[in-house]
Amino acid sequence: MIKQGIIIPVYNHGAAAGKVVENLAPLGLPIIMVDDGSDSETKNCLEKIYAAHPLAVPLALEKNSGKGRAFGAGIGKAREMGLTHVLQIDADGQHDAGRARFFLDESSAHPDALICSYPQYDESVPFARKHGRIVANTWAKIVTLRPHIIESMLGFRVYPVETVFQLYRRAYIDARMGFDIDILVRLCWTGLPLIFHPVRVTYPLDGISHFRPVRDNIRISLTYTRLCCGMLLRLPLLLARKIRAECAACGVSRQKQRVTETVL
Repeated sequence: MIKQGIIIPVYNHGAAAGKVVENLAPLGLPIIMVDDGSDSETKNCLEKIYAAHPLAVPLALEKNSGKGRAFGAGIGKAREMGLTHVLQIDADGQHDAGRARFFLDESSAHPDALICSYPQYDESVPFARKHGRIVANTWAKIVTLRPHIIESMLGFRVYPVETVFQLYRRAYIDARMGFDIDILVRLCWTGLPLIFHPVRVTYPLDGISHFRPVRDNIRISLTYTRLCCGMLLRLPLLLARKIRAECAACGVSRQKQRVTETVL
């Protein structure tokens, strides 16, 4: 039985997190708020959220450890609650929360897949953020041997809880800005199917972002270096899986062709 919920990692997002919860509350699903060592202002905002929204589930980490570890803690909590799938959405309000229901419905229809998003930007997107993703997405295709990967960095995704929980138990996953890339690649390595859909992404002038171009691009580069090493170790398995998939697709194509010829 599918039982869904939401995870929101929060770090010094103040009132922005409250707006995200307000937009998600009509879904009627538990919303796990992972406080990743936020400041007192954000903690006060979170207390107001808990008082106003009974479905908001508090989970506090003692110190800031990064989005990856906050999400991992949220996955553990989701598993304790008996949730099977969770939508992860950022607390800064950049993701269109109105797409949450569609993504959750897609997960219900494809429970064994990772439901991923790719961004539809408006004019507010910084040039470097938009075009820098091209390099990251290219490397994601290389280290997974999956050329259909559209987006590797956007965190608006619906994850199968047990699969992710087991991944955290056996693998190191980057705790900070490399997290979204790292977990996507590693789930690909397990053979998990990926399904992509668009989501609107905005960058409001008063928005809160923890992205630091120099520091975080270096960290992302190191993440890909580590993933390249992991890909080389898994290369025989990845190639075999790719060949099987291509053979299966070829077989389906030939079968359709024979059916068409028979009808004609």
